[in-house]
Amino acid sequence: MKRNIRTRGAFGAVALSAAALLVLSACARDGGGEASPGITDESITLGVTTPLSGGTAGPGTCTVAGLRAYMGAANAAGGIEFGDGKTREVQIEALDDAYDPQKASSNFQTLKNEAFAITSGLGTPTNLAWREAATADEVPQALVMTGDPIFSDQEESPWSLGWVPVYQNEGEAFGEMLAASSEDHKVAILSQNDDFGEGYVEGFKEAIAGSDNIEVVGELTYEATDTSVDAQLTELAATDADVFFNAMSITPLVISSLERAQSIGWEPSWFLPSNTSSPGAILEPGGADAYPGVYSVAFAKAPASPEFSDDEDVQTFLSNLEEYADYSDVPAFPHCMWSYMLGATLEQVFQDMEEPTRESFMESLRSIEDFQAPLMLEGTTVNTTEDGEPAVSTVVVQKYNGQGFDTVDQLE
Repeated sequence: MKRNIRTRGAFGAVALSAAALLVLSACARDGGGEASPGITDESITLGVTTPLSGGTAGPGTCTVAGLRAYMGAANAAGGIEFGDGKTREVQIEALDDAYDPQKASSNFQTLKNEAFAITSGLGTPTNLAWREAATADEVPQALVMTGDPIFSDQEESPWSLGWVPVYQNEGEAFGEMLAASSEDHKVAILSQNDDFGEGYVEGFKEAIAGSDNIEVVGELTYEATDTSVDAQLTELAATDADVFFNAMSITPLVISSLERAQSIGWEPSWFLPSNTSSPGAILEPGGADAYPGVYSVAFAKAPASPEFSDDEDVQTFLSNLEEYADYSDVPAFPHCMWSYMLGATLEQVFQDMEEPTRESFMESLRSIEDFQAPLMLEGTTVNTTEDGEPAVSTVVVQKYNGQGFDTVDQLE
């Protein structure tokens, strides 16, 4: 807790400061610290800035829906008991940033004095837009959906923490599987010209370094504001690569890329990021069945996959999603599941908070270890104790099966 005390004379200032420090120290010892904005004895408000319109509205809407589903169920069950002994309901205030960094920054200014913490929002450029302000104002930027490592670096971002695996982790998983193949492969790369694309490519190249069976035969970039990548696809198709590593975050561009490659007769195996590999919203419309294999990585159970159709976690999730988030369809994007799992993780954080302060929240946030959140795939866990790593850093590689994904350990 911090207070600003103005001096009114040498002796008086010293006496007043000493008295104040004693009071503050006693408050801290008794767990009675002054509450931060956005929390009372009865409720806590979480803020979200995320794209609810535009090209990334689908996954952006999911970042709110999953969180509402989990917290709505928790509220209906009587609320969450915090570490200070108080039981609180969780309120969510979500604002649309349309994947625009300026809007995201403006949303932060609106939310910072109303919300206790800001969480779950999608996007690297949008979250970067207010990261420094969150640090300066000491507002938690908690479990945001970006794979940029800077959010999980405690020295660079002491008030931030990423939720999803860093881009390098996903790229590395692809590269390791490809390097383990018994066959030779030619790889073409198309990546977004920003930290998102660069991180994926960095992890991939590190994993295939020294592999005699892998040759990168073409590498191009595109801008996140581009409306077409037809020219890049035509150029990469001329390489005759049998593997296409497509580090792309824009949903419409992924669909059009899948269609374009088919139209020019190029049908390699595809590697796609976890956030742009939705079976229903991307792969099916793009005609992904035409390819020998479309691979992605995951850490959450996919409700659309036959493998999990009767899974208890999945059934509870779908029920809560419909009842508390007014989301009746089976989610087309993994972000719905991710934010639901995120909600469960925040409940763990709240249960360990000893004071209703942002400082206590951050301390608790960084103490979650090997938590098996609902919907987590076997072999993945939540761990927030390792500096430089996001809350989830483990993934499994999966192959599209026409409806959902099957976990695989080699290129098929």
